[in-house]
Amino acid sequence: MGKCRRNTGPLLIILAGVFWGSMGFFVRKLSSYGFSSVQIVTIRVTLAALLFSALLLIRNRPGFRISLRDLPLFLGLGFGSILFFTVCYFTAITMMPLSAAAILLYTSPIWIMLMSVLFLHEKLNSKKILALALAFAGCVLVSGISGDGIPLTGLLVGLGSGVGYGLYSILGTVALRRYSPYTVTAYTFLFAGAGSWLLCSPADMIRKFTAAPDLFSLLLLCGLTALVTAFVPFLCYTLGLRTVEASRAGILATIEPMVAAVIGILVFSEPLTVLSGLGICLIIAAVVLLNRKSKNKKDAPEAPVPLPSRSEDTYQTVSGGKQPGEE
Repeated sequence: MGKCRRNTGPLLIILAGVFWGSMGFFVRKLSSYGFSSVQIVTIRVTLAALLFSALLLIRNRPGFRISLRDLPLFLGLGFGSILFFTVCYFTAITMMPLSAAAILLYTSPIWIMLMSVLFLHEKLNSKKILALALAFAGCVLVSGISGDGIPLTGLLVGLGSGVGYGLYSILGTVALRRYSPYTVTAYTFLFAGAGSWLLCSPADMIRKFTAAPDLFSLLLLCGLTALVTAFVPFLCYTLGLRTVEASRAGILATIEPMVAAVIGILVFSEPLTVLSGLGICLIIAAVVLLNRKSKNKKDAPEAPVPLPSRSEDTYQTVSGGKQPGEE
């Protein structure tokens, strides 16, 4: 069972990146209804919160119990990561070319690697560093290089999206030592969804729903947006984090811009340049490199921090084996 989980972990991370790569398609569709970027974020995370809560209710109802001491952890996941990075990313898109915003978002593996070394005591090795360089170079080439100047505020917001995006891997790894993936994702999105309603101008958003010419089609689109760009990928990514190091997961997930580029070519007839093609090859190379077994023990990736022994649906905190909520 453990070996199977370890083998499927990278595949789950890559699958999450593939689903995230479709985000641009859904955002463009919802934008055509007049929703602002923050309102699209609210739709996405709120419906995802309902889906994750339903899954937790079916899968492990006692998983709704969490310790009060862990509230800051889930606040960090919901507000500091999911909500913060998404709002920063969509804001950056309005302040600079999409290519520049994408480059800044995909500085996330750098932040993940740095935070992993500082807080999770992971070790760097030559394979990780080379894969990181290949992945970031690939993201730059796939996104395109713009010569337009970027304002300082835009630069900081764009970098903030990368930091927030990377923070999920760090905080998620810590949370998974204490709770099941279903509890982690449910509470993360419940907090993110609650916070998003403070920013979205609810009255205006409700007016846009009531004014929609085909409400059923809009509701279906909203449901698919939450399912495809949030529920499925974040569940896959969180499950993958159980056996994949945070720094390695961050690099594997950079397959997302490659998928976004392919969707742009096939769906929106965007041109494929030589540089974009080269970038796609570099990202694939980084993913393949990370999944090759190292013959040199010194360069072999460190194993992720082992999680406590537990059954599939019964998770205990690492401190004294207490159940969540017990003091």
